[in-house]
Amino acid sequence: MSSTPTTATTPDVTGKAARRAVRYAQFTIGYNVVEGIIAIAAGTVAGAVSLIGFGVDSSIEVAAATVVLVRLLAEMKGGEPDEAKERRALKFIAVTFFALAAYVTIEGIRDLVSGEKPDTSLVGIVLTGVSIVIMPWLAHAKRKAGLEMNSRLVVADAAETKLCAWLSVSTFAGLVAFALLGWTWIDPVAGFVIAAFAIMEGKEAWEGELVCDDGCEDDDNEPGSGQASSCSQDCQ
Repeated sequence: MSSTPTTATTPDVTGKAARRAVRYAQFTIGYNVVEGIIAIAAGTVAGAVSLIGFGVDSSIEVAAATVVLVRLLAEMKGGEPDEAKERRALKFIAVTFFALAAYVTIEGIRDLVSGEKPDTSLVGIVLTGVSIVIMPWLAHAKRKAGLEMNSRLVVADAAETKLCAWLSVSTFAGLVAFALLGWTWIDPVAGFVIAAFAIMEGKEAWEGELVCDDGCEDDDNEPGSGQASSCSQDCQ
């Protein structure tokens, strides 16, 4: 935050970087749809709560990427996005993250108490291993495009993709450790790590609500209130 007011620069939604950002959002949606379906199916077969949680997180990432894509396309066409709908969508995404955290926590505790042993999931290991390669690249590409077009919205989306990469690492480590060492507690613990990530992402979606392209949060100023939005000043 700058100590002196500065005028925010309007994001460039007409250049090559903006078109790349759209393609990255589309790729995120397509990839996570496939990833989520495979992860949930494989996790259900193996009884691996961490893998199921990973798959559910993928579906949430699809919803978040869709919100970003819709806004980008609206801006590229010169239209104004419906901020009220975006706020509701982000609130919904936050609630689903919290629900995911509750689910994997409860299931993890149940598995620890009962001593239930999941099966080794080679599909899950391969899937999360692939994501470890793809997600860091995608996060870097999104951030580069966001910086080039001066869009904090895209940069913020890149940060969320980076968080997804760490989630892939956590799930992969848990699945491999169980396959090699047979520790029955490793899957619930990996689930708890996923729950922590889900709470972090949910908190960002709930409290951030709508991040304007100049990097400031919309301060809930209603149209016609006479108050200037923080998105147009005091931000660097």
